[in-house]
Amino acid sequence: MDLSSCYLFERLSDRQLAQLTGIAVTQPFRAGTWLFHKAEPAECLYLVASGAVEMLIEVQDGIEIPISMIRPNNGCVGVSALIEPYRYSLSARCIQDGILCVIRREDLLPLFDQNPALGRVVMTNLARKLLERLTETRQEVQMRYMSLVRSTTF
Repeated sequence: MDLSSCYLFERLSDRQLAQLTGIAVTQPFRAGTWLFHKAEPAECLYLVASGAVEMLIEVQDGIEIPISMIRPNNGCVGVSALIEPYRYSLSARCIQDGILCVIRREDLLPLFDQNPALGRVVMTNLARKLLERLTETRQEVQMRYMSLVRSTTF
């Protein structure tokens, strides 16, 4: 799998990508398999090589709604494995049979210690993505607020 297709690993050198490939494990997953649930310890980062993974949030006891779909070459799942307190903030389930590239936190963080430049690039890429998501969320809140204001003024 080409790890550079994941936003986390953009701008890494071939040597750095090879180091990551050395700790990555490719595993098949069946549709319906839960990768993790919200609040569980975040042990792994997952990249979708084939198939699809659905990200879900619980809105009420037992009621979960999908909020995004991760497919090959459009991201990764489980970035909470990179950020303390190392707990998943959403749930993730495979919705198609597929192959995932799994990187365990216990293998990745020591690699960051050994190669601070690699860790800096990955964490900068993560911060950039999280800031993009925060901006999108703020825009969505603003649009919903304005819609609500318009509907109450008529």
